[in-house]
Amino acid sequence: MMQTDVKASTAGSVGALVTGRTRLKAIAFPCGASAGAIVLTDGATGNTLLSLTTAAAAGESYMLLPGQGILAGTGIYLATLTTVVSVTVFYG
Repeated sequence: MMQTDVKASTAGSVGALVTGRTRLKAIAFPCGASAGAIVLTDGATGNTLLSLTTAAAAGESYMLLPGQGILAGTGIYLATLTTVVSVTVFYG
């Protein structure tokens, strides 16, 4: 198995988080008092990589993805960010 360095990228609005082929390894985000939504896609117009509904409970959430993570062929794009201040993705 080939190991790669893990990097992080944070965004507070819709747009590109990572450009180029990579694997989504984990995601962290603060939850607010209301439920929210996060959708990550493969590039700006690609398939959905991960779609989350956030908890309606204030606090920090973190999700480690199993195995090698989720492959993004053209990059990781934040397509939806509702009731969440920011998102940090860990990739490599």
